[in-house]
Amino acid sequence: MAVAEESHFGRAAARLGMAQPPLSQRIQRLEKELGVRLFERTSRQVAITEAGTLLLAEARELLARAESLRTAARRIRDGESGLLRAALSPDISGETVAALLADFRRRHAGLELELHELTTAQQLAGFAAHELDVGLIHHPCDVTGLELGPVLRRDLGVLLPRGAPQTELDAVPLAALTGYDLVLFPRADAPAVYDDLLTACARGGYTPAAVRHGQGASFVRGLVLSSGAVALGPRDTRLVTPGDQDLVWRPLAGAPPAWRHSAAWPRGRGDAAVGAFADAATHALRTTADAHAETPARPLHLRPASEFWL
Repeated sequence: MAVAEESHFGRAAARLGMAQPPLSQRIQRLEKELGVRLFERTSRQVAITEAGTLLLAEARELLARAESLRTAARRIRDGESGLLRAALSPDISGETVAALLADFRRRHAGLELELHELTTAQQLAGFAAHELDVGLIHHPCDVTGLELGPVLRRDLGVLLPRGAPQTELDAVPLAALTGYDLVLFPRADAPAVYDDLLTACARGGYTPAAVRHGQGASFVRGLVLSSGAVALGPRDTRLVTPGDQDLVWRPLAGAPPAWRHSAAWPRGRGDAAVGAFADAATHALRTTADAHAETPARPLHLRPASEFWL
């Protein structure tokens, strides 16, 4: 294309930043490969042939498509387009999910987000199988081979049936829950979190009469309402609906147990899209927690990965 536009090998070579003999050789190889003569050469000028003229439009289109390919590759490399496979844990409220998606779309409108609802254990398996790019996990867990975003702590409260005597308290001591069963997520979902929570309850003077397992909001609500059980969750838990007539959330007294969340992704694979998702997730968790809290959520802070495996 340069030779055709300049009608001169010397000027075309200078434009391309190369010497003239290699350019002449490359044109000769191209003519041999295509099987047609592209230029008529004389000692004074270079003239494009009829075949060369017919192929010039194709050449320009190929170059434009090649540049488009390089641009697309740069956008994918920089996390501006392509597919991001992400996951959130099942306890994240719908309000938080909506805030995260809105924030992420503002940051990366051209990126396709494939969002899954996965437990921490499922997310860790997804990272190991290279099936997941980024997730929002519970701590503590085994974060070997992962990088972590800032950690947000959300204090847990207790969900009680309306009318239970503990609902009269502004803050419920864990010991006051004695006699109630405790509804928890299945241990396999996040073993270390599960064990930590039961240990914190025991330290606070509450050993559940029995531990019942449930995940879906409707199922957990049913257990709390009908079987003498309580459940633990942050103030923005999705188990309590606005104007709820059946369940009441109350904070726990003293130093309550807490959920600790952070974004996580495989080490060395934190591109711009992963960073945008991590930022959006952290911001959504913090803002929705603050919206439900009487006082702001505890500040975000960074922790080394080794602190999260107990």
